[in-house]
Amino acid sequence: MSRLLITGGSSYLGQHLVPLAAPDFKLLYSYFLSAPISPSPSVRLDIRDGNAVRKLVDEWRPDTIIHLAGSNRNPDMERVIRQGAENIAAACEEHDCRLIHLSTDVVFDGQSGPYKENDKPSPIHAYGRAKSDAEIAVSRHQNHVIIRTSLIYSLEKMDHSTEWTTTSLEKGEPVTLFTDQVRNPVWIETLCFSCLELATSDFTGVIHIAGAQAMSRAEFGMKLLRWWGYEQQDGLNFDLSSGQWPKDCRLDIDLASQILETPLPGVDQVLGSKPVPN
Repeated sequence: MSRLLITGGSSYLGQHLVPLAAPDFKLLYSYFLSAPISPSPSVRLDIRDGNAVRKLVDEWRPDTIIHLAGSNRNPDMERVIRQGAENIAAACEEHDCRLIHLSTDVVFDGQSGPYKENDKPSPIHAYGRAKSDAEIAVSRHQNHVIIRTSLIYSLEKMDHSTEWTTTSLEKGEPVTLFTDQVRNPVWIETLCFSCLELATSDFTGVIHIAGAQAMSRAEFGMKLLRWWGYEQQDGLNFDLSSGQWPKDCRLDIDLASQILETPLPGVDQVLGSKPVPN
């Protein structure tokens, strides 16, 4: 059975990926800020510590690493993303293991979407710049896959943005949804199964994995609020975003559609196929 290490296994994405991976891989996942969430074997790992990363990979000897750790919610975000990617990529190079790295659509400036895999990153904020630098570090390792993806949502557990929105509305606090930011939201099961499919494939390079339906942050936010049963809109505002955010980060997903068996449904297709929660 193939050996798999997932970094950031207690993250929002990791909480869904770990259980799906467990039946088919000899699995270990790492966590750091968030507590472990699964019965699968886990280890606390600071990916900024190159010696710790090297030691874990040397002892565990994974065939593949799926690198999720490094979100924009970490207080040391830039170092975690940049240094973490460098350390993971170096360990993969030393031990000749496959590396699946999660990146983002906001490595682009949002001026000329939809973006193809060979379009040059042009980030305009700190998170995008850190992720772009991480891509460069990962690309030095020959056996790598860089997955650029978009807004991730689940119908089992609220994504962080929807959770924050509903909590704020329940407190009577105003929330603004941006009407001028266009993305391709991706269902978390789509992303998880794509990661696992790529873990055992021979594809290398950059691939865009996102939903087939592009929409504004405001439209996406309202669809999820309605699905979760928050029909009332008191406190919701709709406006344009500031210049620090890329506007049109649509991703061209033709390559993923051609090489993956995993379907890439849009938001309406996913919501229409699942029962509304009680």
